[in-house]
Amino acid sequence: MSLDLIGSFDLFKLIGILGLLLISSGVIITARKKEDILFILGGLCLAIYSVYIQDLIFIVLQVIFIASAVYNLIKTIKKEKENTAKSL
Repeated sequence: MSLDLIGSFDLFKLIGILGLLLISSGVIITARKKEDILFILGGLCLAIYSVYIQDLIFIVLQVIFIASAVYNLIKTIKKEKENTAKSL
């Protein structure tokens, strides 16, 4: 496997890099909802890339990662709604 990233750029590598950047940004951001959204988007990008490279372990990892981020986003939204309802 070659590490020649500059000479062999293609769409799927760009999608993979975008996924890496989105997830990395999510780690830095402290707002829970934004973090989860970045994790979901980044995970989807990396899932696309992992299907492209046909790596089953990476595909399964991304499915679990995305499902976890979606679950956390749903919990965060529900909690925000409960807090809003309590304050009314």
